[in-house]
Amino acid sequence: MASTHLSFSSLQLQIPSHERSSVSSQPFHRTKLSVIRPIRASVSEKSSTEVETVEVQTPPKLPIRKIPGKYGLPFIGPLSDRLDYFYNQGRDEFFRSRIQKYRSTVYRANMPPGPFIADNPNVVVLLDGKSFPILFDVSKVEKKDLFTGTFMPSTELTGGYRVLSYLDPSEPSHARLKRLLFYLVSYRRDHVMPEFHNSYTELFESLESELAKKGKADFVQANDQAAFNFLGRALYGTNPPDTKLGRDGPKIVGKWVLFQLGPLLKLGLPQFIEEAMLHSFRLPPFFIKRDYQRLYEFFYESSTKVLDEGEKLGISRDEACHNLLFATCFNSFGGMKILFPNMIKWIGRCGVKFHTKLAEEIRSVVKSNGGKVTMMGMEQMPLMKSVVYECLRIEPPVSLQYGRAKTDLMVESHDAVFEVKQGEMLFGYQPFATKDPKIFDRPEDFVPDRFVSSEGEKLLKHVLWSNGPETETPTVGNKQCAGKDFVVLVARLLVVELFLRYDSFDIVAGVSPLGASVTVTSLKRATFG
Repeated sequence: MASTHLSFSSLQLQIPSHERSSVSSQPFHRTKLSVIRPIRASVSEKSSTEVETVEVQTPPKLPIRKIPGKYGLPFIGPLSDRLDYFYNQGRDEFFRSRIQKYRSTVYRANMPPGPFIADNPNVVVLLDGKSFPILFDVSKVEKKDLFTGTFMPSTELTGGYRVLSYLDPSEPSHARLKRLLFYLVSYRRDHVMPEFHNSYTELFESLESELAKKGKADFVQANDQAAFNFLGRALYGTNPPDTKLGRDGPKIVGKWVLFQLGPLLKLGLPQFIEEAMLHSFRLPPFFIKRDYQRLYEFFYESSTKVLDEGEKLGISRDEACHNLLFATCFNSFGGMKILFPNMIKWIGRCGVKFHTKLAEEIRSVVKSNGGKVTMMGMEQMPLMKSVVYECLRIEPPVSLQYGRAKTDLMVESHDAVFEVKQGEMLFGYQPFATKDPKIFDRPEDFVPDRFVSSEGEKLLKHVLWSNGPETETPTVGNKQCAGKDFVVLVARLLVVELFLRYDSFDIVAGVSPLGASVTVTSLKRATFG
């Protein structure tokens, strides 16, 4: 449950014009990291007094450079950048073309939505793996009301509260609400693995049934229902279809998110309609109020124990419930909605030979653990773990990050140092940071065993999907996702459950406003192990 940042803010908020990444199952290649070797002085065998001297070379200082780029005239500049971002260039080319123009991965630009929704769309863009992590340093940047960037959706969409994702760690409510989410995951931890198995067994059965009837099956729609059911069962002990909510949960969440993130979405409608309806004016919260109330009632009735804990922490039951709803629906469900189809897409493209290798590892470990899927057992599956990390690296579910400079800052890229003034907005596009060619070898390729070796494990500090490095841990004092370990766990469970049941599978993948569209065209049931 990505309580702070695995979310619909991470949605593929603009349909990419094309995909440049490719899949590779070649052995892991050493990356282009610089290694600083220890300097040793050794005593000569010929003399007890002569000592070998080594000249210590300090790395050259990076040049200080003025941040390139301009914001343009008020209204005209932001509007021009918005049209380039959504239509004239597309998101990736919008960033890439400016890197080439300015010969810098740090520059100035305007981020959507701009007029008439965001008062100030001016940002300093960070597009490499060295500058990007400053966005995680809450001693240097403020995160207040920046979850969706240069604008904030109406609090009418969250019960009148600024929920956890919009709070800076310096605000007293931040620690209380994050502790509540830590409690939720801890309190229900024993239910996660069995309920995941139950919910995704239902998903696989539905895919098989649809394949038998139609010759193909929509993974995304089936995953939406399975993910929502799983979260209700695992975290709240309630099966959504058995309540008044029925099977409407995923559909309601989708509409609710549209009202929050409409200004950042490209739905594929005619440009003049999207510009008028989504990018220039906010959708009125009133139109989603009744549906949101249905979600609220479901969570209020299902979370008595957690709401009790909230009161002990000094959080009213109403505020706690709205935060649980947001964390579960926006963060966790939103994350699974985006991450899981992307994983199926990338793994599906790897082909039968790799599928067999992955299935052999998973089934061998499960067999040696008495036929059970366990946490300890999954730690003994290096290839499976690497695949999950590579999915999070190449297409991170959190794409956009923001932070406002608390003081005057010096921001380093690989090539230069840039001065940022207090109050300026910093923005990072994560897929460029996690595909930085100066950090990762073959960064645009999907290399499933990239993180298997000891050298590969060192690269995990550059996997940044959780609003922090994979090697760090969420705390009440940072903005790293409270459910970071939960997300990694369920992603691993998806791969394990998939290859315990099937030898291989085939898919057809495309793009959609919210991540990948994935159609399953064949499922080959397990024949060995």
